[in-house]
Amino acid sequence: MHTVFAFLQAGLGRTLMVALLSVAPWVTAAESAGENKPVITLAPELFDDQQPATLGLKHALGAETFRVYQALPNNKQYNHGAVITKFKGLFFTQWQSSARDEDAADTEVRYAISEQAEHWSDAKTLAPARDNAVITNGGWWVNGDTLVAYLNVWPNDIEPRGGWVEYVTTRDGVHWSKPQPVTDTNGKPLAGVIEQDVRALADGRLLTAVHVQPGLVAKPYYTDDPSGVTGWQAGVMKNLEYKPDISRELEPSWFQRQDGTLVMTFRDQASSFKVLASESNDRGAHWSTPVITSLPDSRAKQSAGNLPDGSAFIVNNPSGKKVRAPLVITTSADGEHFDRAYALRSGGSDLPPQKYAGRYKRSGFSYPKSFVNGDYVYVSYATSKEDIEITRIPVSSLVYK
Repeated sequence: MHTVFAFLQAGLGRTLMVALLSVAPWVTAAESAGENKPVITLAPELFDDQQPATLGLKHALGAETFRVYQALPNNKQYNHGAVITKFKGLFFTQWQSSARDEDAADTEVRYAISEQAEHWSDAKTLAPARDNAVITNGGWWVNGDTLVAYLNVWPNDIEPRGGWVEYVTTRDGVHWSKPQPVTDTNGKPLAGVIEQDVRALADGRLLTAVHVQPGLVAKPYYTDDPSGVTGWQAGVMKNLEYKPDISRELEPSWFQRQDGTLVMTFRDQASSFKVLASESNDRGAHWSTPVITSLPDSRAKQSAGNLPDGSAFIVNNPSGKKVRAPLVITTSADGEHFDRAYALRSGGSDLPPQKYAGRYKRSGFSYPKSFVNGDYVYVSYATSKEDIEITRIPVSSLVYK
């Protein structure tokens, strides 16, 4: 019997989904069972803490790693926030880059291009440094023959720290439009910085998250505009109690279960060193209050998604402490119970030493973002916040058979 997810994948389920959502008031699964319902569970002893370099995991079969950009003595030595996509048959990776320090005044957004995601072009400037603001990258969206690149603008005079999001577009990957503001349902500039995970549901709705002003408060956001640059609106979600001007939930990603339920995963800015998660049963309009899951984390950015068979995955550093190694992909057949995990990059000898000093730099495989295309899952990340790298994993090594 086909699931709702299967109908949606086949392009047949939009009417069905709308009908299901219209016959009863929306209630999250977590609310119906109590706020402490575990959104995500982990198979016991999946990770071996006594083997910190690998957590006792085997490497994903057939995985290969390629360097996009290498920090050298006379070039940009701070590089972070890598995001990969594919446009008109070519792979594009973007990241933020500066001479030495994280979020320095000279930060610019750069990108490189590749035919097979193996050998990459020289870095090109996507958005140059600005006076009185720091510019960082906000991810990609492909709308037909147009590639959209999001830019997060962090003005120096906004207090508490926050910003807004702009975008530039191209049709050839070389010539780019001038930056314009991303707008909300009222046509006003979006007052927040966008997360690097704009992706579409099967019915065309785009989903991501925005860290909204004042400060940085993570909220799910969606739009039904296929261009990805207008009509954004916040999903309803109650954030956990934390500090003023910053939410406990930060840097989200998301996947979809085969019954259509959306799951958004978050970095926990508190000290649990676990992934937080929230659910939505109405295409991202309403979300359950986030709960602590049993999946360990390093209090860093992570990435989630779906494989072609509908199974779910999360890529992160499940060290349970601030160590950003190993880099691991953990999978689940149903999007609830995660019972398989594979090392993509290990600590120890697989982790090269940090080469250059700089503010907030640390050893590790930082801030992964994933992209599923054809027969592979591509994971982009920064190695020690210096080199930009891609690990490519065959889907056949990950799917549930």
